[in-house]
Amino acid sequence: MVAPKSSFLDKVLGRIGRLDAEGLQTVVQRLARERNFLEMLFNTIEDGILVVDENGQVLYFNQAVTQLIGLQSGGEGSHIADYLPELDWEKISKTDEAGERVMRHEFEVHYPRTRFLRLYAAPLDGTAIGSSGVALILHDATEARQKTFEAIESERVQALTLLAASVAHEIGNPLNALHIHLQLMERGLKKLKSEEAPAPRKGVLHSTSSQQETVGRLEQYLDVCKGEIARLDYIITQFLQAIRPAPVQLKLAPLNDVVEKTLELLRPELENRGLTVKTKLGRQLTATPIDATQMQQVLVNLIKNAMQAMSRGGTLTLQTGEASDGVWVSVADTGGGIPQEQIARIFEPFYTTKKKGTGLGLMIVQRIVRAHGGKIEVESRVGQGTTFRIWLPSHERKPKLLQETTGKV
Repeated sequence: MVAPKSSFLDKVLGRIGRLDAEGLQTVVQRLARERNFLEMLFNTIEDGILVVDENGQVLYFNQAVTQLIGLQSGGEGSHIADYLPELDWEKISKTDEAGERVMRHEFEVHYPRTRFLRLYAAPLDGTAIGSSGVALILHDATEARQKTFEAIESERVQALTLLAASVAHEIGNPLNALHIHLQLMERGLKKLKSEEAPAPRKGVLHSTSSQQETVGRLEQYLDVCKGEIARLDYIITQFLQAIRPAPVQLKLAPLNDVVEKTLELLRPELENRGLTVKTKLGRQLTATPIDATQMQQVLVNLIKNAMQAMSRGGTLTLQTGEASDGVWVSVADTGGGIPQEQIARIFEPFYTTKKKGTGLGLMIVQRIVRAHGGKIEVESRVGQGTTFRIWLPSHERKPKLLQETTGKV
């Protein structure tokens, strides 16, 4: 085997006693250049690199660490647990007698921003840093994780799409047939009621009264059947809208007009429930490229959810506003709220917190908002209510001003 080449430092250490002052100066300058080069190299790496001693004290970190966990310049000497409380330092600091020298860990951090990190930890030779320690490499896996979730969601939607065609054929046609025959039965009952009753005869009065009661009950049964068929038809319609969406037709339109038209459409139902409606619409909002019909569907779904979440006397609040990069509309209720453990699932298909919900309304809302290039935020407190806020990009984006900073970069 070819012997490995010794490094520049090894060569110097071998003859350091024979170097004069000028030679030592040359060695120091070269070592300084190599250190600056390595420093620059480490700071260009996107992954965060930390070196900590056996007590968990930070000895070195690159610039990526500052962006990932907020460790600022001068943070050497801090304990790693102050910045990564999720890290099991006691486990990482112990030497694995079985010879497994690399540990992997995944966790989520919320400062300076919410990110999902993968951590690789490997022990360092004590001769390198003067004492035993650990090298920690932080990899930002947020985007990869999001893409994985999107891929899973896409596969789920594709599976539901295949099911949609079967559902539309197998259930839609029988429902139409049932609806037609119920209409025929309803006409038959109306005909029986409209026919003149025969002249009363002795002993048949009770029979006529019984016949009228039977007709009345049959009408009630028909009403129940028609209501259930209408509900099934609504479920199928919602399902097909969620799985086979129509492409958005973007046109410049005032968002306030869409809000006002939606309220006008739902006003009879809101008044019937005895709800108070408050509107706080922003003045002179920038015209936004939206599909007015689909955005109205979004607001209808959100407002109906809000109505079902409140009892009589609740308050529904609709607001619009504008920021530097877009406009927004919010729908707030004073209902029972959504527990935190359920908020993450409310956009999943068929997941619902309502007894008669389909679990598709919010999925449709999310799909339409995404098709507009927007985003949707949810804030809820149990016992106080829920607010949905939709952000939509403006046609003309305003320049975003950067805050003035001081100090060296």
